[in-house]
Amino acid sequence: MFSADIITLFPELFPGPLGASVLGRGLNEGLWSLRANQLRDFATDKHRTVDDTPSGGGAGMVLKPDILAKAIDMVAPAGDQRPRILMSPRGTPLTQKRAHELATGPGAVIICGRFEGVDQRVIDTRHLEEISIGDYVLAGGEVAAMVLLEAVVRLIPGVLGALDSRDEESFENGLLEYPHYTRPQTFEDHDIPAILTSGDHGKIAKWRHEQSLALTRARRPDLLK
Repeated sequence: MFSADIITLFPELFPGPLGASVLGRGLNEGLWSLRANQLRDFATDKHRTVDDTPSGGGAGMVLKPDILAKAIDMVAPAGDQRPRILMSPRGTPLTQKRAHELATGPGAVIICGRFEGVDQRVIDTRHLEEISIGDYVLAGGEVAAMVLLEAVVRLIPGVLGALDSRDEESFENGLLEYPHYTRPQTFEDHDIPAILTSGDHGKIAKWRHEQSLALTRARRPDLLK
């Protein structure tokens, strides 16, 4: 079973959206598990301090290496085969391919950064994989962790009811997904494309592929390379 452990300063944010809809049903049915761990529980002083000023000066605070390393070691002791992931804007962009790889594995330990960042020594010694969900900066890694988990968990067998609906989604075949339509036939003087109501499944498949190609060429030409 896919088992996710979150290390965060705000465990109350979880499961959040992950506890709703088909993801939440899968969680309740034991198709995957989620545990949120409070980083401050691993602090050693009475103030439960987890951060300190950056070496060399500068604004903000940095998560302390000894506290974070202790949390990682307790949550994922020796022998735990789950990848250790740090949500970070400087990380490798999350892709559908990486989501599939994680979905077929034992789970993940996800560290949610805060403040200016994480002491590099923890990243190095605990072999953290840095993953980004986009070229922007958030207040913390919690929302990013939810994005990662939603992308992964929905791929776990049994979580989604209709597996066929996943096969033609954006990025599954290297292209963006084609446009969708449903009744009514006419909406504000705009009709459903006639090909979609023709009953000719071969022509429909060809049209959808052409639409996917056109959208990808216009919006994400990098995917075609």
